[in-house]
Amino acid sequence: MRSRLRTLTDRVVTALAILATVLVVAPLVVIFAYLILKGASSLNLAFFTQTPKPVGEAGGGMANAIVGSAILLGIASLIGIPVGIAGGIYLAEYGRGGKLAIAVRFTADVLNGVPSIVMGLAIYSLVVIPQGHFSAFSGGVALGIMMIPTVCRTTEEMLLMVPHAVREAALGLGVSNWRSVLSISVRTASPGIITGCMLAFARVAGETAPLIFTALGNTFWSASLNQPIAALPLQIYVYALSPYDDWHRLAWAGALVLIVLIVLAVSLVRYVTSRGVLKGAS
Repeated sequence: MRSRLRTLTDRVVTALAILATVLVVAPLVVIFAYLILKGASSLNLAFFTQTPKPVGEAGGGMANAIVGSAILLGIASLIGIPVGIAGGIYLAEYGRGGKLAIAVRFTADVLNGVPSIVMGLAIYSLVVIPQGHFSAFSGGVALGIMMIPTVCRTTEEMLLMVPHAVREAALGLGVSNWRSVLSISVRTASPGIITGCMLAFARVAGETAPLIFTALGNTFWSASLNQPIAALPLQIYVYALSPYDDWHRLAWAGALVLIVLIVLAVSLVRYVTSRGVLKGAS
């Protein structure tokens, strides 16, 4: 009787786990399928090679927005990833139990919950107004600051999972503390740290509100960091609010491209990590 009860419990829990997995994956599948249904018909060569056309003119695309998003995310990654990883290393390796570490951890948690539009307004006041104009740089700063708390807290948690015996073994061999942290602790936790970086990247890739107050948008080609720049979320937002059916179709196509680019970026990093290139596998 006890054996049958255990078997029944195992099957019930397994079924619940499968159901939970389906519930997690189903929304993504439904959204992706709907985007393909609505936006795939508008994808063509012109979409990836041309800038937006005025109302009434046939054709046009979002090539400048795709390039602009890449520039903004590049700036954001250069700001958010190093600062976030450095903060996570400090919290996990040097500031355990310290007052400064508690303050940093609390600040990261608060920043993680700040609405993106508030972040955009803050960067507008701190960067755009002193500059006197909107710019790609200010947009990248806004997105980079939004990445920092996610990267920081993920890095801390991944480093705390590294067994303390590994650190003691390195120190016992005469390795300096900073070298032990960078070469052993960070390297061991690198798959989790990279996953956290990609989660932060995916989170900010679709943000529109902070870019309205910083990058502003641009209907022409522009790669200057000191000028307003186009971005896929901004272009999708403008097209979605318009009363024109052609722009609505381009908005669906832009949303599909944005999702595909995010999925490809995350999948590529996961593939490289699983191959051991970034894990230091021998």
